[in-house]
Amino acid sequence: MLQGALQQDKVPHAIMLTGPEGCGALPLAIAFAQELLGRVPMAEQLQHPDLHFVFPIYKKNGSAKPTYCDDFIGQWRGLCEQQIYFGMEEWMEACGAENQQLQIYGDESDMLTKKLSLKSSQGGYKVVVMWLPEKMNATAANKLLKLLEEPPAMTVFLLVSEQPQLVLQTIRSRTQIIELTPLQERTIEHSDTSLFFDLFVTLMRLSYARKVKEMKLWSEKLAGIGRERQKSFLLYAQRMIRENFIYNFGQAAELNSMNEEEAQFAVKFAPFINERNVIGIMDELSAAQRDIEANASARIVFFDFALKMIVLIKNR
Repeated sequence: MLQGALQQDKVPHAIMLTGPEGCGALPLAIAFAQELLGRVPMAEQLQHPDLHFVFPIYKKNGSAKPTYCDDFIGQWRGLCEQQIYFGMEEWMEACGAENQQLQIYGDESDMLTKKLSLKSSQGGYKVVVMWLPEKMNATAANKLLKLLEEPPAMTVFLLVSEQPQLVLQTIRSRTQIIELTPLQERTIEHSDTSLFFDLFVTLMRLSYARKVKEMKLWSEKLAGIGRERQKSFLLYAQRMIRENFIYNFGQAAELNSMNEEEAQFAVKFAPFINERNVIGIMDELSAAQRDIEANASARIVFFDFALKMIVLIKNR
């Protein structure tokens, strides 16, 4: 539908993409923004001068001075590049918010008005991607409403909302709303199982080969999948360790509940999980799960666990 609107030169000046966290609304908004801007390298890198981002932020050091999204743009681009299917929890960690209350301030709307008053640097569209407009305070919302009532020429607003009912009705009425439905749970579970299996196998192979640099990259990748999926991965890893330990006792078909891909891996991997290291590995996985649940740095937790696996996997 969006592609058709672009091809027919009938792109609405304001679109609101709605759906629960993880449904893909933000990736879709960014992808469409890149299409509007011609898929040039600057747009692909989220650094196009006519691409503007608005998202919830906090006042640094309790400053009374205006704080803008541009002050956090490096963290924003980094998170978008690392893991585009993120939520508020991941964004708070990336921007160092800790226990701060994030919102979109009235000063941001003033800055946006100033930016959009300038001519397009490339002679085409100017695009605003606003993530979580429901986080606007009253001042910001009223100022955005004025922009939507009298939008600058060749400007497209892409609002990404998880709770559209919290956005001013007058703002919603000036947007074309597109609802995105979440994936079926079975689809998500299958996708996650495949991802977790790949992550598990990669770590075991890197640990055995003692490839520390690659293990650090592995931990950074895992740090980018979100806190809830990190906890799910640790539960999956514990299951895989348990299944491979049991595999050594024979009667695999009766005692194991691995799928075909996991069972094929167990043929060669199971001997590495035995009486000498199984308790140590499970203890480290439990400790990692405890730390993740306590909101410790995921990069540090997973890299520390990966390094310990070098010793544990050799203890066969």
